[in-house]
Amino acid sequence: MLSNAEQGATFLLNSPFDKDEIWDKLPREVQKQIIDKKLKFYVIDAIKLAEGLGLGARINTIMQAAFFVISKILPADEAIAQIKKFILKSYGKKGERVVNMNYAAVDAGIKHIQEVKVPAKVTSSISMPPPVPKDAPEFVKVVTGTIISGKGDTLPVSAMPADGTFPLGTTKYEKRNIAVNIPSWDPNTCIQCGQCSYYCPHATIRIKAYDPKHLKNAPATFKSADAKTKAFAGLKFTVQVGPEDCTGCGVCVEMCPAIAKDEQGNKTDRHAINMTPQLPLRESESENWNYFLSIPDTDPSLYNIGTIKGSQFVPAMFEYSGACAGCGETPYVKLLSQLFGDRALIGNATGCSSIYGGNLPTTPYTTRADGRGPAWSNSLFEDNAEFAFGMRLTVDKLNVYARELLGKLRDQGIAKELIAEILQADQSAQEGIETQRKRVEELRKKLSGKENVDEVKRLLPVADFLVKKSIWAVGGDGWAYDIGYGGLDHVVASDKNVNLLVLDTEVYSNTGGQMSKSTPLAATAKFAAGGKPVGKKDLGMMVMSYGSVYVASVAMGANPTQAVRAFMEAESYDGPSLIIAYSHCIAHGINMTKGNEEQKKAVASGSWILYRYDPRRAKEGKNPLQLDSKDPTISVEEYANGQIRFKTLKSSHPERAKMLIILAEEQAKSRFRFYKQLAALEWDGKE
Repeated sequence: MLSNAEQGATFLLNSPFDKDEIWDKLPREVQKQIIDKKLKFYVIDAIKLAEGLGLGARINTIMQAAFFVISKILPADEAIAQIKKFILKSYGKKGERVVNMNYAAVDAGIKHIQEVKVPAKVTSSISMPPPVPKDAPEFVKVVTGTIISGKGDTLPVSAMPADGTFPLGTTKYEKRNIAVNIPSWDPNTCIQCGQCSYYCPHATIRIKAYDPKHLKNAPATFKSADAKTKAFAGLKFTVQVGPEDCTGCGVCVEMCPAIAKDEQGNKTDRHAINMTPQLPLRESESENWNYFLSIPDTDPSLYNIGTIKGSQFVPAMFEYSGACAGCGETPYVKLLSQLFGDRALIGNATGCSSIYGGNLPTTPYTTRADGRGPAWSNSLFEDNAEFAFGMRLTVDKLNVYARELLGKLRDQGIAKELIAEILQADQSAQEGIETQRKRVEELRKKLSGKENVDEVKRLLPVADFLVKKSIWAVGGDGWAYDIGYGGLDHVVASDKNVNLLVLDTEVYSNTGGQMSKSTPLAATAKFAAGGKPVGKKDLGMMVMSYGSVYVASVAMGANPTQAVRAFMEAESYDGPSLIIAYSHCIAHGINMTKGNEEQKKAVASGSWILYRYDPRRAKEGKNPLQLDSKDPTISVEEYANGQIRFKTLKSSHPERAKMLIILAEEQAKSRFRFYKQLAALEWDGKE
């Protein structure tokens, strides 16, 4: 941190330790730099101040004010006046309360600075740890670790992978330790529903059911409870948190349905998982986390993967991403990786999902224990659907080619029975896919030593394509509704088995909050400063008009079971499928800890409708459209009042805001009635 500091520079540190405690909490290397460079050293507990002011973890205003005062770049009075001037300019439209909170943050930043008296010599017994663990792969230690430590400029070009590919699963080596508070599990209150794991945006909370023998060498502080599910009789159950990877968003606590009771049986404000200061728990919980990961995964035959709880026994193959704390997009990507990650090929549109999905030097996509995991590649904004479509065509062609070669080998009398099983295999469920993999491995063994046979030589490189692959195009509403809509329309009209997942934040999140065709009526955004005057594009209805595409609209915060069901149905559908997923975003101007509550309100107001359109139902004589939303129970205005993207207009143009909200209410009611009528139609059994 201090390598670029000049002689006599000023160093301001945000720390929970005061001026009398901080010195011996610093590593020796840092103490030496402070002494050698004769730095002026100050501390401030900005986190504590921000929390007290209601700013959460937003410490930028506090730190800015403190730094300008101690750096003397400008006279203190002038600096503070300028800061407050720009606070009003930046936050004025968000209301007087937000402005006053930031004014208070400036005053707190000035008042609570503490100067540290720097000793004449190094006294610390602490050494700086390496940027990545010692057991990390060589590439991670040499290349990734160097970049993480901020010294990437020292790497020669030759250190970079020649083909541009970087290893998977490297976020687990980047222990960022950014959470002030982390979840702590209470086994006695827990109902073992798995929802904390399900909603965790960063895959830092996980669950396992396992044989009690695995507790034999567990750390002293490792927690467990008797598994409550009938299928898990005799097993132990643990919810474990990764303390150094957690972002401290608190979503898990908000969504935990289990509430602790006091001695009199009255409900308390505590759940089965509660936020606790990270620092005292870091060392012990890190040990517990590593031990938890060493316990074998739960036996897949004991649970149904197509449920909330069942899906969470599968290790996430998308973990510890750098997305915003409490991100509304990443839980869907994580779920996709748990349900289909062992065989998924993902084409990703440029946007937030490409930043947190492939933000080098580390990669959140990873593999399961046997090395199988998603293949992921980023495409452009405009052609991602076609990009994934190309994956589908390629996989299909290689599958046909492999099957042709198998036929020729069978005709030659080679492994006839095994080849027949491979060609006739049912891969409609995970169990069948795993069995097919075993058959392919057995085939490889039988063909070993026969590489001189032309068909064998050609088959071995493509044999894995005899196992079902799951093709996904993933991106945001800017891609799906706007820039890449033409390609999306082309793919859903192709009748090919491509799954499209739209992470709908209703705004261009990654590029600064511009309006998209998904932005709802009355919301403000860049290019819609006066509130969007027209409703959002109904992408689902447009795609349903083909009649041959599986379409689902989901919001896991409102109905998590429906979301899992939609993913399972979409992937099992032999044709194009589209899932439109409500993804709350920091650009909405909300408390991200309560993002799933905003999803509930969106559905409760009718602003977001939950449904599934499955063409297979039509063939069974049933209406293909299933409405999963209930009649609205709150107004659109009540939903909108919790988000700055709507409230901003009430401050700047109250009359226009009132008019647009009335229109939004009318439109939401009209649209819900329309969907309800469509879902109630009798079906004659004809396609």
